[in-house]
Amino acid sequence: MTTMAGAADTRILPDNYKFLQEFIYRESGIVLEEEKQYLLDARLLGLARESGVTTLNDLCALLRATQPAGLKQKVVDAMTTNETYFLREQAHYDALRQFILPELLKLHADTRRLRFWSAASSTGQEAYTLAMMLLEMGLGDWNIEILGTDLCTKVLEQARTGTYTQLEMNRGLPSTYLLKYFRRAGLQWQIRDEIRRMVKFEPFDLRSSMRAMGPFDAVFCRNVLIYFDLPTKIKIVQQIHGTLFRGGHLFLGSTETSLPAGDLFERTSIGDA
Repeated sequence: MTTMAGAADTRILPDNYKFLQEFIYRESGIVLEEEKQYLLDARLLGLARESGVTTLNDLCALLRATQPAGLKQKVVDAMTTNETYFLREQAHYDALRQFILPELLKLHADTRRLRFWSAASSTGQEAYTLAMMLLEMGLGDWNIEILGTDLCTKVLEQARTGTYTQLEMNRGLPSTYLLKYFRRAGLQWQIRDEIRRMVKFEPFDLRSSMRAMGPFDAVFCRNVLIYFDLPTKIKIVQQIHGTLFRGGHLFLGSTETSLPAGDLFERTSIGDA
């Protein structure tokens, strides 16, 4: 098929669109709604060219056939949304620092141990913000474990290095944190080793079993459930409940607080959180 100008038509065929919908849902749980070709073009055309083809139809043919090494993961990485920044939704950190942590410190005074999970950690700013906040509170002598997980392996690589561009540093990070907890790394900034040692990053699919995880004092699962269908959302929240200490806290994004979770959780408001 050609356009009137004679150039090849790069529009994805209906069968291939359906194939990508099913493939992306199967591999990541992300629901790709109808009429989203612009999203596929923006996120997958570059990967298609990198794989030696020019159209999404050709990319589908590769996925259907030999599935070159790593191509499946690259498609998943390209389709996941990795928007994050330091101190995102600051009201959550304020609530944790001012109200929740004082209770946790009393609860764990004997073990002096705190455990947290950043369940969609992306490039690590959420987990590192938490680590810096805990040190600012004078908890450096406590046994603090912060787990960061994400489905996208590419963002986890950056999270482990703790290296960020100046633009990423300018998004939400207080200047006091920059001077105290980062050092120059060429044209970028790298978080200091004392912070990196507090956080461990691992790949994890939120649809997988969480039986071996936890227990955590608090789980941050913010701005990720919006990409799943309702049954998947409910299943994830139910499983997260099983990873929390009794009385533990689940932090959701501001658009996710109406998620039905039965009687597993009690919705609470602390300040603006």
